[in-house]
Amino acid sequence: MEYSFIQLNDLPDEILIIILKELNNIEVFYSLLGVNKRLDSIVLDPIFTRKLTIRRSFNGLNQLFDAVLDRFCLKILPKIHHKIKWIDVESLSLERILLLTNYPNLNGLGLYDLTAEKARDFFIDSNLLICAFKNQISSLVIDINKCEGPRSTIKDINIYIFTQILTMFKNLKYLKFGASSSAYHRLTLDPSLSNVFSSTLLELHVVLYSHKDCLYLLDGRFNQLHTLSVLMDSCSGLVLTTINNEKKLPNLKCFSFTQHGMISFYDTFLIPLLRRMSNLEQLSLYFVAPNGPIIDGAHLEKNIINYMPKLNKFKFSIHSNVLLNKHIYLPSNDDIQKSFRKFQKNHVISNVDYFSKENQYHCHVYSYPYTLTYYDNITNNFSSGLFKCVRAISLFDERPFEHDFFFQIAQCFPYLEKLNLHNRQLQKNENQQLSLIKFPHLVELDLVRVHESYVEQFLDYRKTSLPNYVYLYVDYRILDQYGRRENYC
Repeated sequence: MEYSFIQLNDLPDEILIIILKELNNIEVFYSLLGVNKRLDSIVLDPIFTRKLTIRRSFNGLNQLFDAVLDRFCLKILPKIHHKIKWIDVESLSLERILLLTNYPNLNGLGLYDLTAEKARDFFIDSNLLICAFKNQISSLVIDINKCEGPRSTIKDINIYIFTQILTMFKNLKYLKFGASSSAYHRLTLDPSLSNVFSSTLLELHVVLYSHKDCLYLLDGRFNQLHTLSVLMDSCSGLVLTTINNEKKLPNLKCFSFTQHGMISFYDTFLIPLLRRMSNLEQLSLYFVAPNGPIIDGAHLEKNIINYMPKLNKFKFSIHSNVLLNKHIYLPSNDDIQKSFRKFQKNHVISNVDYFSKENQYHCHVYSYPYTLTYYDNITNNFSSGLFKCVRAISLFDERPFEHDFFFQIAQCFPYLEKLNLHNRQLQKNENQQLSLIKFPHLVELDLVRVHESYVEQFLDYRKTSLPNYVYLYVDYRILDQYGRRENYC
């Protein structure tokens, strides 16, 4: 340990800072503050004191977190509180951290792992914490991941919290309402809520119930908004014809739209909405069009891009599904690629699949590098590549997946955590020279809708290497048969 410290202490300041920036700043303070004056001056640099993340899961200190937090509050926080500009804190420790001292320069706050009820109580008018920070906070992140009461109450709680935030924080410029993929922070809006507005908010990230909620957000109540990111978790109801979807949005510069599941009203909702954004500079679109049209480069150019003369950054992942029809020509993958010839700022990848049993034609086009954390419906026509952001994938085909395909998947998705497989076709695996497949980060494997050969593919240690602890979803009868065959039972 002494030898390691001497080596660390001998490094130039610039190299030390590069190394320490790779660590969580709480670990840096806990380990190095107070060792000597030189290290103190380095770890007290604004690089490390500007933003604090105090969360068990993030810090990787679950077992030692309480001891680390005690020392941090008693010995470290009093030395740096005046330098802190942003704090990310979890529900269990937020009151202790925020009430411990004053934070004169704090302007950003992230509240994580909240229950809906805890968040509701936090934003009541009489809360001392809110009174202390409501005039200085300009950036706010809210992450609700649980509801202790009936699930039906979450709608009312969320709109209450959202309204309170807009009312109480007079200088709010950035709001992220829903930092995780949890469904507990979806908002549904009502045009009668006159106090849902802000003349200061510039950037909003929000999870919505329906398309009409998106239109309500853009009806003028946030007239200074230049960046809007919308996620919808499910298919929504019909867009009401009384909601204005024509008025121009000249201030909007960046727009991101993600629809989990399938978008029902591409032509009547999304296209008219996008055409209102004539000054848009950055656009991100992620959705599935289940009933067409086939969205290729020519379609995007004609219906969207030509209405945005200032657009300089376009990221997308779009699935188009249509019924197979022998009387209608359906473009090949080569046709789809050629339609993107004018997209010189984008590297575009496409995959086309014909599913005879489902009588479906599927076309998937996306910009690369791929930035989503999930990739759905991968088939044997997968185009390869490196997907460092992806943590969850689903695989589906009417043709069998062979060993080499899974080897390719493991190479392309090095940080994969969740894998869902749907394939009822028997593997052939004619290649006997099989390379070992490794999924070092996998925590969840769904083999419910598979032929029994895929159970062997993933559970045979000679074919696939998995971590020691993986949640496995599988038909018990198939698992039992495999175990008896391999003498595990």
